Amino acid sequence: MNEATASLKESVGPYGVWSGQLRAEDPEGAAERAEAAAELEQLGYGAVWLGGNSAARNAAPLIRATSRIVVGTSIQSIWEHRASEAAAGFAELEVSHPGRFVLGLGVSHGPLAQGYRRPYSTMVGYLDELDRAGMRSGHRVLAALGPKMLDLSRDRAAGAIPYLVTPEHTARARERLGAGPLLAPELKVVLDADPSRARATARAYLAMYLKLPNYTKNLLNLGFTDADVTGGGSDRLVDAVFAWGDDSTIRARVDAFRTAGADHVALQLVEDDMSRLPREGWRRLAALLA
Repeated sequence: MNEATASLKESVGPYGVWSGQLRAEDPEGAAERAEAAAELEQLGYGAVWLGGNSAARNAAPLIRATSRIVVGTSIQSIWEHRASEAAAGFAELEVSHPGRFVLGLGVSHGPLAQGYRRPYSTMVGYLDELDRAGMRSGHRVLAALGPKMLDLSRDRAAGAIPYLVTPEHTARARERLGAGPLLAPELKVVLDADPSRARATARAYLAMYLKLPNYTKNLLNLGFTDADVTGGGSDRLVDAVFAWGDDSTIRARVDAFRTAGADHVALQLVEDDMSRLPREGWRRLAALLA
C-alpha cells in the first residue's frame, strides 16, 4: 500500500455519504448544499460521494465549504469526460485543497453511454492518459464490479468503489484486491421499520438500476435469478442490497459490509422524495453509527 492510498483510507474513515442531490448545480440550492456538507463533516462522516456523472466542478463548492471531509465522484464516466480534463480538474483542487478530492471513475453502461465499446480496454487507455498527465494512481478509484476491473483498481488505482452490491460481493472484492487498496462499497438505506413500506420505497428506486446490464449481470453472478432482477426486484434482492428496519437492524447491515472487508461504506439514503437533501436522515444515520 503506497503512502497516498494509506492517507486516503485514513481520511475517509469508516463511513461516508453517497448523494446525487449534493452534485446539483442549480445556483438557488448552492447555499443549502454547502451548509449540508459542513454539517456532514461535523456529524463525523469522512467522505461525500457525488452521485451521477459528477466531476471536479461539482466537488469544488463542497470542498470550499468544509475543512476536512473528502469529496469524491461516484462516478465520473470515462465516455463523457476527457482524461486530460479530469486530470486538470483534479490538479486544480489538489493545489488549493490537497488530499480533499478523489476521482472516482467508471465505464457506465451501454444504454447510457454513446459509443460504448470495449469498456475494459477503454478504461486501461484512460488510466494511461491520466498517468501521462501526471495524475498519480493514489488519488483515483474505480467503480469496479467484475474481476478484471477489480484488478485494475488494485494495480492502477487506490482501490474500488462498487455500487449496488452485497456483503458477499464485498468479500470477493476484498480477496481480489488484497489488504492494501481502499474498498468502499455503496449501500442504500431506507430509514423505515415497516416491511411493506420500506420495500416499496426501495423497489421504486431500485427499478431504474435493474434496467442496466452491468448491474444485473453482477447480481446474477452473485447467485440471484432473472426473477430477482425483474419487476423492481424481489424481496430477496431488496433485502440484500438495502439496509432497512430499526436502528439496530440497519447498523447490523452496515456492519456486515465492514465485516466482509469494506474499509469504508458509502451510505445512500433512499426516500420517497429524492429531490431534497435528507438532512434529518443523515443525522439519524450518524447517531446510529456512533
